[in-house]
Amino acid sequence: MHKTLIVIPARYGSTRLPGKPLIKIAGREMLLRVADIANHVSKHQPQCDYVVATDDERIVQLCQQHQVPCMMTSPKCSSGTERCYDVLQQLTDKPDFIVNLQGDNPLCPPWFISGLIESWRASSAGEVFTPYVDLTWQELDKLREVKKITPFSGTTVQVNKDQHALTFSKNIIPAIRKEADMRKSSELSPVKRHIGLYGYTAKALEAYFALPESTYENCEGLEQMRFLENAMIVKMVPVSYQGRTGMSGVDSPEDIERAQAIIATDGEYEL
Repeated sequence: MHKTLIVIPARYGSTRLPGKPLIKIAGREMLLRVADIANHVSKHQPQCDYVVATDDERIVQLCQQHQVPCMMTSPKCSSGTERCYDVLQQLTDKPDFIVNLQGDNPLCPPWFISGLIESWRASSAGEVFTPYVDLTWQELDKLREVKKITPFSGTTVQVNKDQHALTFSKNIIPAIRKEADMRKSSELSPVKRHIGLYGYTAKALEAYFALPESTYENCEGLEQMRFLENAMIVKMVPVSYQGRTGMSGVDSPEDIERAQAIIATDGEYEL
């Protein structure tokens, strides 16, 4: 049986939110909320464990107080992916599949993570696995409005018939030449929004750090382009928020308020 490890990168330092993992959201530390999600998935997936990866003793202390598995990683790690790689290097009994679940993503639906793991287990091809949602026309209109203010928020992806990524962009792709006709024929737009959650085979994660930064990775600021530009398969996994309000990472005081409002409206996950 192949082994999966959910790694939760958690950095104490944050420019906008110092001590971010320890900030409470609806009465519970953000990092503990993420750990609860990882723990739930681990219990329901075969041969699956989780660990917090940090470089700060205050986060280690929180984990120890709540019996959350934790590992120290290098303070030189510049991204969550790099922290996952650091964990992989330290382990003697290495997992076959690593899920990168960011420590500032307290509202990540657990079924998104399960979807990645199950897709990997069922797939004969694929080295990187990451989810997407199909946007309704209303959601596409909203994304367009957001991009007028923050043009580099939100990533879209084009997918082939085998559910492999063709390309990712901070622009909205594809261009839609006959939009009026398409709106009449379908409730869904052709635009797919990428969700920033990743699963990698151990080999893919090793390969990523052996490859130089690629052209479109540099242009777009999207690390997953390095895989595509080196002809590695990125398997896209369709997911749904199942009626809940979608939210990515917590990066600002406003995001904390937003996360608490979502919990108040949608309720807690049944973990």
